[in-house]
Amino acid sequence: MLTDNQTSGLTVESIPAFNDNYIWLIQKNSASCALVDPGEAAPVLAKLQQDNLELELILITHHHQDHVGGVAELLRHYPKAKVIGPSQDPVLMLTQSVQGGDRIDIFGETFLVMDVPGHTLGHIAYVGDGKLFCGDVLFSAGCGRVFEGTYEQMFHSLQKLASLPQETQVFCAHEYTSSNLAFALAVEPDNAQLHEYRDEVNRLRAQEKPTIPTTIQQEKWINPFLRCQEPNVMKAVSARTDELTELSVFAALREWKNEF
Repeated sequence: MLTDNQTSGLTVESIPAFNDNYIWLIQKNSASCALVDPGEAAPVLAKLQQDNLELELILITHHHQDHVGGVAELLRHYPKAKVIGPSQDPVLMLTQSVQGGDRIDIFGETFLVMDVPGHTLGHIAYVGDGKLFCGDVLFSAGCGRVFEGTYEQMFHSLQKLASLPQETQVFCAHEYTSSNLAFALAVEPDNAQLHEYRDEVNRLRAQEKPTIPTTIQQEKWINPFLRCQEPNVMKAVSARTDELTELSVFAALREWKNEF
């Protein structure tokens, strides 16, 4: 199933892959398109051939196989496509390496590259046109596991994303919202906005519709990893940490989620 979303200049569609990945397809009033994190080639090729689209650009957020596994096959079909990805992550087949502070053009819209380490050391995100493509750093009601970096790096990466304009649409790479909400409700069982959001997510998933994109504002209301300063969240982890700084609360939350 494909869904589309349009705010201003660019149209974004989700192409489901594997069990719960989303590959993002970006267009702007032409047959040219870009992809974000194509971990699998087959569903992308089917979509491009069905709609007679020409692949011009592939954006990579980090090196994990479920985000890059389809690149080689896609380049066999579209050898002129440009591949942009992180300079500090071991991603093969890049034609342009980027890092935080760099700017790229996607069909006339300028996107800023952000360094967001934690999940991997070189993880990056792309933000522009009111949209954030953040890979596995921020999820709806959750965040990525800390595989290569530190809790401190991940915490600061999430703080960077939380500082973006509230209306920014968040295009993360996985449909984890339902399971993340179960954890968020364990942390904040009395958060009324969480209960409302869970009902909406349940409705969408019952119709086999995606819950993504979300927004920065929505996540500030319901995502425990962006709410480490909230008294109810601090109280929920008070038995798990000796101090209640925002960083220690985040670390306690992430360790709790790891075993949840």
